[in-house]
Amino acid sequence: MNARGARSPRFALEPGAINGRSAQIGGAELHHMRDVMRLGPGSAVRLIAGDGTEFAGRIMRFEKDHAVIEITGQLEPGRAHATIILAAAIIKGPRMDFLVEKAAELGAASFWPLECARTVVRDPGPERLARWRRLALAATKQSLARNAMEIRPPTTVAEAAREVPKETLAVFCAEDAEPLSAVVRRTRPNAMLIACGPEGDFDAAEFAAMGAAGFVAVGLGPNRLRSETAALAALSLTAGALDEIDKGT
Repeated sequence: MNARGARSPRFALEPGAINGRSAQIGGAELHHMRDVMRLGPGSAVRLIAGDGTEFAGRIMRFEKDHAVIEITGQLEPGRAHATIILAAAIIKGPRMDFLVEKAAELGAASFWPLECARTVVRDPGPERLARWRRLALAATKQSLARNAMEIRPPTTVAEAAREVPKETLAVFCAEDAEPLSAVVRRTRPNAMLIACGPEGDFDAAEFAAMGAAGFVAVGLGPNRLRSETAALAALSLTAGALDEIDKGT
């Protein structure tokens, strides 16, 4: 946590929630505002729209099923950072929940769950996807990120390799490869996709698909890491290196 944590608490806006100079907050966000944080009329808040626009506001009153917020201004966006996509193999239960939550905190713009040949879980189902999106939204508010991390439906490695956005450096984690931080500093990308496999690693067909799409092998150090550890380490190293580039250090 840093000093920015002292800022007003943030709440997500549903589409159409703004009407002129006021907005309505309902559902789970209302519960968090009124019953968990115990905020009352007059409390300063910040509101995040789906496109990342952020507003300053103040609670005017509580109705039965929503809070009415006076919008006092629109906040200036922070400095734009390079876009990071994390494409990680689906793993079991709470470990995947942890991975999604921390990926959002670390600033991933998008999360692509990978159905790999050697993963145990293939289709997590709509309920788990909805849970991951709730976790990502909560992590966005806590970490002061501009936008909630997008969570795509599960995809295969071959499909992900075909869908890498243009002008995006795509990498996959591998043993004995050039260190990830060194690759980032050398290439200075404006966008990155990081692919992390399951604990049994990608299979030959998946490596071939990534190689054909121009993915670069990167290393995370000498130790063997669990899937979620490798994914979060890769994301953290990437974000740190990109931040150094932004700051000219």
